[in-house]
Amino acid sequence: MLIDFREVTKEYEEGLKALDEVSFAIDNGEFVFVVGESGAGKTTLVKMLIREEFPTSGQVLFEETDVHTLEGDDISHLRRKIGVVFQDYKLLKTHTVFENVAVALEVADTPDDVIRSVVPNVLSLVNLGHKMHSFPNTLSGGEKQRVSIARALAHEPDVLVADEPTGMIDPKSAAEVMEILEKINSLGTTILMATHNKEIVNAMKKRVIKLEHGKVISDKKKGSYE
Repeated sequence: MLIDFREVTKEYEEGLKALDEVSFAIDNGEFVFVVGESGAGKTTLVKMLIREEFPTSGQVLFEETDVHTLEGDDISHLRRKIGVVFQDYKLLKTHTVFENVAVALEVADTPDDVIRSVVPNVLSLVNLGHKMHSFPNTLSGGEKQRVSIARALAHEPDVLVADEPTGMIDPKSAAEVMEILEKINSLGTTILMATHNKEIVNAMKKRVIKLEHGKVISDKKKGSYE
């Protein structure tokens, strides 16, 4: 298994359980939706996978390694294998589209010639090659989200995790983002997408894991948002 959550519970000081004995596994190449209303535990689950949150109990395994036992360079290595796309883009306003994507490579000391090769390729993949020298304030919401997807793909991750990636964009732009995610998945990248967008989930007919009050209440191979 590529990703394996084993009886993961996350409890905060107030006694609130964000996750309650959550268990599921994801294979290489899957496209999986994690759905549920706000507060169901979706974002906590995402943060567990990239080691931003620690479980109160249970294990989160990536490639059979418990991510919460990693230290030092191994944490950086993990985060290069897991690209993350956020709802609010997190773009640098004073940087061009090219520079925003390049940042992901620069922090890993990637040589300049590799950056000059990789960045145009990933921007082409998200249909933004023509916007390479534009600044974020000139882009639509959908275009900004596609830049953030390109940035997440710069390291050629094994998994792309998208946390409510269509939450701040219009339906047409959301459809374009979903087409790109499906294309990325068809090229072999595993997709894990947290969302409460019922229309998108029902249209895609992918695997759906539903959370309610921190618990997995259903896991269907070709599911819908019920």
